[in-house]
Amino acid sequence: MTDLSAFGADPWWLVLAKVLAVFVFLVVTVLAAIYLERKILAWMQMRIGPNRVGPGGILQSLADGVKIALKEGLIPAGVDKPIYLLAPVIAVIPAFMAFAVIPFGPVVSVFGHSTPLQLTDLHVGILYVLAVTSIGVYGIVLAGWSSGSTYPLLGGLRSTAQVISYEIAMALSFVGVFLFAGTMSTSGIVAAQSQVWFVFLLAPSFVIYVISMVGETNRAPFDLPEAEGELVGGFHTEYSSLRFAMFMLAEYVNMTTVSALAATLFLGGWQAPLPFSLIPGADSGWWALLWFVAKVWTFMFLFIWLRATLPRLRYDQFMAFGWKVLIPVSLAWVMAVATIRVVVGPESGLLTPAMVIAGLVAVAVIVVVHRIRTRRAGRATPANAGPHGVSGAKPSGAAPFDPTAGGFPVPPLPHQRAALGRAGTPAALGAADAEPTTDTAPSQEARHA
Repeated sequence: MTDLSAFGADPWWLVLAKVLAVFVFLVVTVLAAIYLERKILAWMQMRIGPNRVGPGGILQSLADGVKIALKEGLIPAGVDKPIYLLAPVIAVIPAFMAFAVIPFGPVVSVFGHSTPLQLTDLHVGILYVLAVTSIGVYGIVLAGWSSGSTYPLLGGLRSTAQVISYEIAMALSFVGVFLFAGTMSTSGIVAAQSQVWFVFLLAPSFVIYVISMVGETNRAPFDLPEAEGELVGGFHTEYSSLRFAMFMLAEYVNMTTVSALAATLFLGGWQAPLPFSLIPGADSGWWALLWFVAKVWTFMFLFIWLRATLPRLRYDQFMAFGWKVLIPVSLAWVMAVATIRVVVGPESGLLTPAMVIAGLVAVAVIVVVHRIRTRRAGRATPANAGPHGVSGAKPSGAAPFDPTAGGFPVPPLPHQRAALGRAGTPAALGAADAEPTTDTAPSQEARHA
């Protein structure tokens, strides 16, 4: 059992100071993240970015916050007003609550009181984080439902399915950490990485978590609940002024939370990286705060990099990847970790090299399987297929796809082919190509078509 005797003995003023420090840290991080995201995206896309408000534009985020606060808060006529007003609050409060168990550093002295740089800790601290962050999705779902509009509703439903599918893979990636640390306490997990970080022992778990945390926070390329190309703005389409700003605040705070959790679980938390860890006292006292913030911003930069690099996934691809790839791989890796620990022994000196080798083998197997599936899919594609793999000829045994069967026209999937008889549809065009006429001049009907 992890020793948590250092927690719960602080005077009230120190607890209040910790709460205020965590709140200020998150708010300042959000302001800095918005500014740096715009500057980094501009740098990657050969633009300038914010450069007017303050030196180098560093006050642009603050100016945007003041501007959005002064905008008129519109409430559409058809909304469910109590839930509509409550949804942003439900989204933003759990985002701050999750940081209560994140360790910023070791025990330090504050005005003569020895206290850990952490608000509190629990024996099930990681489960607390999962529970609190799961509550936040209710704000998105209720915002979409209470808006009384189609597009916000679709965004809310997408967010529900997204959180369910990717939170399963995220929770499974934690199991290996629990097995090696022997605890679910965040401070205990950091202490268990004093010799070797879990990113080296549990590389597949780390990769699965990084993918899942991007999907969990609705960030590109997994920002399907607010896909501007399809849903205008998604679940927050009908929101304005401060209520809209609260959703943006919740998104960036959640980014900070999952980044801090990644640093805590896999990168040693506040412990100094090599070669700085070789310096005596490099991660003691307040210096540990520097390493923790640096690791958090490494993952924040990853979020920005992905947004600037990758296009948005199609929704069925996104869900298939979560259920058919991440979850099975997570389950298989958990079984492999448990088996290796039993066979090699939890106290054996061979456990660390065995886990490193197993991680490399797992990554290699995934790459090989992906390449084999890609080659098979390429061979299965007909020679006369179009740019999306849709053959010009109707596949044998395949039922024709009617895009208006549900009452609303939808595009076909890559393996489907629309088959309608009206002029201008793919089937009609295909029939015209299959049965050419001998007339050299087109008829009047053909010209109109």
